[in-house]
Amino acid sequence: MNFYVLTLFKRMIMDMMNHSILKRAVDKEIINVNCIDIRDFTSNKHRQVDDAPYGGGAGLVFMPEPVYLAVEHAKKFAGREAPVIYLTPQGRTYNQRMAEELSNCKNLILLCGHYEGIDQRVLDSVVTDEISLGDYILTGGELAALTVIDSVSRLIPGVLNKDESFADESFSDGLLEYPQYTRPQVFLDKRVPEILLSGNHQKIAEWRREQSISRTKKLRPDLFARRGAELG
Repeated sequence: MNFYVLTLFKRMIMDMMNHSILKRAVDKEIINVNCIDIRDFTSNKHRQVDDAPYGGGAGLVFMPEPVYLAVEHAKKFAGREAPVIYLTPQGRTYNQRMAEELSNCKNLILLCGHYEGIDQRVLDSVVTDEISLGDYILTGGELAALTVIDSVSRLIPGVLNKDESFADESFSDGLLEYPQYTRPQVFLDKRVPEILLSGNHQKIAEWRREQSISRTKKLRPDLFARRGAELG
Protein backbone atom coordinates (compact mmCIF):
# COMPACT_ATOMS: atom_id res chain seq x y z
CA MET A 1 0.00 0.00 0.00
CA ASN A 2 1.23 3.49 -0.81
CA PHE A 3 0.74 6.49 1.48
CA TYR A 4 1.32 10.01 0.15
CA VAL A 5 1.59 12.54 2.98
CA LEU A 6 1.25 16.23 2.13
CA THR A 7 3.01 18.11 4.91
CA LEU A 8 5.29 20.96 5.94
CA PHE A 9 7.28 18.64 8.21
CA LYS A 10 8.47 15.62 6.26
CA ARG A 11 10.94 14.56 8.94
CA MET A 12 8.17 14.09 11.52
CA ILE A 13 6.64 11.46 9.28
CA MET A 14 9.79 9.75 8.03
CA ASP A 15 11.40 9.48 11.47
CA MET A 16 8.49 7.30 12.56
CA MET A 17 9.09 4.99 9.61
CA ASN A 18 12.46 4.02 11.09
CA HIS A 19 11.04 2.16 14.06
CA SER A 20 9.29 -1.04 15.03
CA ILE A 21 6.55 -2.62 12.91
CA LEU A 22 6.34 0.24 10.41
CA LYS A 23 10.06 0.01 9.63
CA ARG A 24 9.74 -3.73 9.03
CA ALA A 25 6.75 -3.15 6.74
CA VAL A 26 8.68 -0.55 4.75
CA ASP A 27 11.76 -2.78 4.54
CA LYS A 28 9.61 -5.64 3.26
CA GLU A 29 8.01 -3.23 0.75
CA ILE A 30 4.53 -4.03 2.02
CA ILE A 31 3.91 -0.33 2.56
CA ASN A 32 5.54 2.71 1.02
CA VAL A 33 5.38 6.17 2.62
CA ASN A 34 6.05 9.19 0.42
CA CYS A 35 6.24 12.68 1.91
CA ILE A 36 5.45 15.67 -0.29
CA ASP A 37 6.47 19.10 0.99
CA ILE A 38 3.68 21.57 0.31
CA ARG A 39 6.22 24.39 0.26
CA ASP A 40 7.66 22.94 -2.95
CA PHE A 41 4.53 24.13 -4.74
CA THR A 42 4.60 27.79 -3.80
CA SER A 43 5.10 30.51 -6.41
CA ASN A 44 6.98 33.01 -4.23
CA LYS A 45 10.66 33.15 -3.36
CA HIS A 46 10.01 32.87 0.37
CA ARG A 47 8.07 29.61 -0.11
CA GLN A 48 5.17 31.10 1.81
CA VAL A 49 2.13 28.84 2.09
CA ASP A 50 -0.06 30.88 4.45
CA ASP A 51 -1.75 34.26 4.61
CA ALA A 52 -4.16 36.24 6.79
CA PRO A 53 -7.81 35.18 6.64
CA TYR A 54 -10.35 37.29 4.77
CA GLY A 55 -12.80 38.81 7.20
CA GLY A 56 -10.19 39.19 9.92
CA GLY A 57 -9.39 36.99 12.86
CA ALA A 58 -6.37 35.50 14.55
CA GLY A 59 -3.88 33.19 12.91
CA LEU A 60 -3.08 32.31 9.32
CA VAL A 61 -4.69 30.13 6.67
CA PHE A 62 -3.15 27.80 4.07
CA MET A 63 -3.38 29.39 0.64
CA PRO A 64 -5.24 27.20 -1.87
CA GLU A 65 -2.73 27.06 -4.74
CA PRO A 66 0.17 25.17 -3.10
CA VAL A 67 -2.21 22.66 -1.55
CA TYR A 68 -3.99 22.10 -4.86
CA LEU A 69 -0.71 21.65 -6.75
CA ALA A 70 0.65 19.29 -4.08
CA VAL A 71 -2.45 17.09 -4.36
CA GLU A 72 -2.22 17.12 -8.15
CA HIS A 73 1.43 16.05 -7.89
CA ALA A 74 0.52 13.18 -5.54
CA LYS A 75 -2.19 12.00 -7.92
CA LYS A 76 0.37 11.61 -10.71
CA PHE A 77 1.65 8.65 -8.70
CA ALA A 78 -1.38 7.62 -6.66
CA GLY A 79 -3.89 7.86 -9.50
CA ARG A 80 -6.83 10.19 -10.02
CA GLU A 81 -9.16 8.01 -7.97
CA ALA A 82 -6.97 7.85 -4.86
CA PRO A 83 -8.82 9.08 -1.74
CA VAL A 84 -7.61 12.40 -0.36
CA ILE A 85 -8.03 12.48 3.43
CA TYR A 86 -7.79 15.80 5.25
CA LEU A 87 -6.76 15.44 8.92
CA THR A 88 -8.85 18.01 10.80
CA PRO A 89 -10.79 18.35 14.09
CA GLN A 90 -13.90 18.92 11.94
CA GLY A 91 -13.75 15.47 10.39
CA ARG A 92 -15.47 12.19 11.24
CA THR A 93 -14.07 10.65 14.42
CA TYR A 94 -11.60 7.96 13.42
CA ASN A 95 -12.22 4.39 14.54
CA GLN A 96 -11.21 0.80 13.78
CA ARG A 97 -13.92 0.32 11.19
CA MET A 98 -12.61 3.29 9.22
CA ALA A 99 -9.09 1.86 9.46
CA GLU A 100 -10.39 -1.41 8.01
CA GLU A 101 -12.06 0.43 5.13
CA LEU A 102 -8.90 2.38 4.33
CA SER A 103 -6.75 -0.76 4.46
CA ASN A 104 -8.48 -1.89 1.26
CA CYS A 105 -7.07 1.09 -0.66
CA LYS A 106 -4.01 0.68 -2.84
CA ASN A 107 -3.07 4.37 -2.58
CA LEU A 108 -4.01 6.94 0.05
CA ILE A 109 -3.26 10.67 0.09
CA LEU A 110 -3.14 12.29 3.55
CA LEU A 111 -3.31 16.08 3.81
CA CYS A 112 -1.88 17.55 7.02
CA GLY A 113 -3.36 20.86 8.07
CA HIS A 114 -1.69 23.63 10.09
CA TYR A 115 -2.39 27.17 11.25
CA GLU A 116 -6.10 28.04 11.33
CA GLY A 117 -6.91 25.63 8.53
CA ILE A 118 -6.91 25.49 4.73
CA ASP A 119 -8.77 27.69 2.26
CA GLN A 120 -12.18 26.08 1.88
CA ARG A 121 -12.16 26.34 -1.90
CA VAL A 122 -9.34 23.86 -2.30
CA LEU A 123 -10.84 21.52 0.29
CA ASP A 124 -14.09 21.49 -1.67
CA SER A 125 -12.14 20.73 -4.84
CA VAL A 126 -9.79 17.93 -3.80
CA VAL A 127 -10.73 16.36 -0.45
CA THR A 128 -12.79 13.17 -0.47
CA ASP A 129 -13.06 12.71 3.32
CA GLU A 130 -12.13 14.46 6.55
CA ILE A 131 -10.88 12.57 9.61
CA SER A 132 -10.48 13.67 13.23
CA LEU A 133 -8.75 11.74 16.02
CA GLY A 134 -11.11 13.24 18.58
CA ASP A 135 -12.54 16.39 20.08
CA TYR A 136 -9.27 18.18 20.76
CA ILE A 137 -6.79 20.33 18.83
CA LEU A 138 -3.32 19.31 17.63
CA THR A 139 -0.65 21.69 16.36
CA GLY A 140 -0.76 20.01 12.97
CA GLY A 141 -2.06 17.01 11.09
CA GLU A 142 1.18 15.01 11.17
CA LEU A 143 0.40 13.10 14.36
CA ALA A 144 -3.04 12.26 13.00
CA ALA A 145 -1.54 11.12 9.70
CA LEU A 146 0.91 8.87 11.55
CA THR A 147 -1.97 7.39 13.51
CA VAL A 148 -3.81 6.57 10.29
CA ILE A 149 -0.68 5.07 8.70
CA ASP A 150 0.05 2.91 11.75
CA SER A 151 -3.50 1.68 12.33
CA VAL A 152 -4.13 0.96 8.64
CA SER A 153 -0.77 -0.73 8.08
CA ARG A 154 -1.40 -3.22 10.90
CA LEU A 155 -4.37 -4.55 8.93
CA ILE A 156 -2.42 -5.21 5.73
CA PRO A 157 -1.48 -8.90 5.30
CA GLY A 158 2.17 -9.53 6.09
CA VAL A 159 2.75 -6.47 8.24
CA LEU A 160 2.16 -8.27 11.53
CA ASN A 161 3.71 -11.64 12.22
CA LYS A 162 1.79 -14.46 13.89
CA ASP A 163 2.68 -13.37 17.42
CA GLU A 164 1.43 -9.83 16.70
CA SER A 165 -1.88 -10.83 15.14
CA PHE A 166 -4.57 -8.16 15.45
CA ALA A 167 -7.40 -10.70 15.64
CA ASP A 168 -7.76 -10.43 19.43
CA GLU A 169 -6.87 -6.76 19.83
CA SER A 170 -9.19 -4.11 21.21
CA PHE A 171 -11.95 -3.04 18.80
CA SER A 172 -11.33 -5.97 16.43
CA ASP A 173 -14.85 -7.20 17.20
CA GLY A 174 -16.23 -4.02 18.73
CA LEU A 175 -15.06 -4.86 22.26
CA LEU A 176 -12.04 -3.97 24.36
CA GLU A 177 -9.34 -6.59 24.68
CA TYR A 178 -9.27 -8.90 27.70
CA PRO A 179 -6.55 -8.37 30.37
CA GLN A 180 -3.14 -9.90 29.66
CA TYR A 181 -0.67 -11.56 32.07
CA THR A 182 2.86 -12.97 31.91
CA ARG A 183 5.60 -14.15 34.29
CA PRO A 184 5.99 -14.17 37.24
CA GLN A 185 2.82 -15.88 38.43
CA VAL A 186 2.79 -13.72 41.58
CA PHE A 187 3.57 -10.00 41.58
CA LEU A 188 2.85 -7.60 44.47
CA ASP A 189 0.93 -10.46 46.10
CA LYS A 190 -1.37 -10.66 43.09
CA ARG A 191 -1.65 -13.97 41.26
CA VAL A 192 -2.32 -14.66 37.61
CA PRO A 193 -5.93 -15.93 37.26
CA GLU A 194 -5.88 -19.71 37.69
CA ILE A 195 -7.91 -20.30 34.54
CA LEU A 196 -4.95 -19.05 32.44
CA LEU A 197 -2.73 -21.73 33.98
CA SER A 198 -5.23 -24.54 33.45
CA GLY A 199 -4.32 -25.46 29.88
CA ASN A 200 -8.03 -25.71 29.05
CA HIS A 201 -8.16 -23.59 25.90
CA GLN A 202 -11.93 -23.62 25.60
CA LYS A 203 -12.37 -22.39 29.18
CA ILE A 204 -9.65 -19.77 28.62
CA ALA A 205 -11.41 -18.52 25.50
CA GLU A 206 -14.70 -18.29 27.40
CA TRP A 207 -13.03 -16.42 30.26
CA ARG A 208 -11.37 -13.99 27.89
CA ARG A 209 -14.67 -13.32 26.14
CA GLU A 210 -16.38 -12.63 29.48
CA GLN A 211 -13.54 -10.29 30.48
CA SER A 212 -13.78 -8.40 27.17
CA ILE A 213 -17.50 -7.88 27.68
CA SER A 214 -17.24 -6.79 31.32
CA ARG A 215 -14.25 -4.52 30.62
CA THR A 216 -16.08 -2.86 27.72
CA LYS A 217 -19.21 -2.39 29.82
CA LYS A 218 -17.18 -0.73 32.59
CA LEU A 219 -14.67 1.34 30.62
CA ARG A 220 -16.49 2.07 27.35
CA PRO A 221 -20.24 1.97 27.97
CA ASP A 222 -20.73 3.68 24.60
CA LEU A 223 -19.18 0.69 22.80
CA PHE A 224 -21.08 -1.74 24.98
CA ALA A 225 -24.37 -0.02 24.14
CA ARG A 226 -23.72 -0.56 20.44
CA ARG A 227 -23.10 -4.28 21.02
CA GLY A 228 -25.75 -4.66 23.72
CA ALA A 229 -28.38 -6.38 21.56
CA GLU A 230 -25.88 -9.01 20.41
CA LEU A 231 -24.37 -9.59 23.86
CA GLY A 232 -27.67 -9.90 25.69
